Amino acid sequence: MYGALWRVLPGPWFVRLFIVLVLVAAALYGLFFYAFPWVSSFVNPQDATVG
Repeated sequence: MYGALWRVLPGPWFVRLFIVLVLVAAALYGLFFYAFPWVSSFVNPQDATVG
């Protein structure tokens, strides 16, 4: 899968690397600022019991 993605991206290797880094940064931004807060509203770690 990663090889196919690498072949689809345009430009030389350093442009491809920059595009991949931007995509990874955008995915992490989306996870940290949208997905994780949304999921945390459903998961409450204070309700856990250890016994």
